[in-house]
Amino acid sequence: MKTTLATILFISFFGAVAAQTLPAKLEELTAPDFIKAVEMSSQTCILPIGVFEKHGPHMPLGTDLLAAREISLRAAQKEYTVVFPWYYFSQINEARHQPGTIAYSPELIWKVLQETLDELNRNGFRKIIIVNGHGGNNAFLNYFGMAQLSEKREYALYVFQPSENPEVVKAAEKLTFQDPNDQHAGNTETSSMLDIVPDLVHKDRAGLQSGEDQARMKQLDHVYSGIWWYARFPNHYSGDGSKAAPQAGKLLNDDEVKQLVEVIRKVKADKVIPGLQEQFYREAADPLRTNQN
Repeated sequence: MKTTLATILFISFFGAVAAQTLPAKLEELTAPDFIKAVEMSSQTCILPIGVFEKHGPHMPLGTDLLAAREISLRAAQKEYTVVFPWYYFSQINEARHQPGTIAYSPELIWKVLQETLDELNRNGFRKIIIVNGHGGNNAFLNYFGMAQLSEKREYALYVFQPSENPEVVKAAEKLTFQDPNDQHAGNTETSSMLDIVPDLVHKDRAGLQSGEDQARMKQLDHVYSGIWWYARFPNHYSGDGSKAAPQAGKLLNDDEVKQLVEVIRKVKADKVIPGLQEQFYREAADPLRTNQN
């Protein structure tokens, strides 16, 4: 049977449409569709990381988890990639005194993260983007990223680090207010969650506890201590969520999604980091042969 140009175009068009209907959520893919998704995503996936911890008296324990995954899914709708399910194995020792905190041991969170990356790689992904929703993970993830160089990996790890857009922040503050202690469950995070899961935010309760900085380490200049967060914000609440607004949250979330979409596209096209890793692993295996000129 002779294949016509019209038939080829028909198959190509509907094949593309079918591919675009693949779920971004890994857990919703069938096994055969998973194979297609790996190819369609250019072997790139997102691992959104959150945690279970108190977010003032007014927001859900899973705030970071909900936010990181929603931002990832919104970005995946614009630039297809596979998004890993709820991941909450995070560093949260500083909130162990608060109800609802699930704080796994440092050894476990390291091992689970490494094995998750290894399994994603075994299943075909060559580029993995971590979208971190929890500030308490920042130091951990930076060190974990450096530790990837301890042995040869068959994937490249990218940690998404969005930046604040001053114009967007200013516009959001006009809709709410300027929060001097806005770090955790304050104006920004509460506004963001009002855009994502408004039914889970109890803004009327935001004033029931103080989010003021207690500054209990102010006499110790030039010193770091692991107790620093508890010393400043024992209520595990930093800022004021009482004046937050969903419109402000949408501005902030849209800007973060925009940045993440750009990162996904750049990561898909990136050949620099994989190439540098290959060179590094080769030289690290025989350092005496590394060029010293």
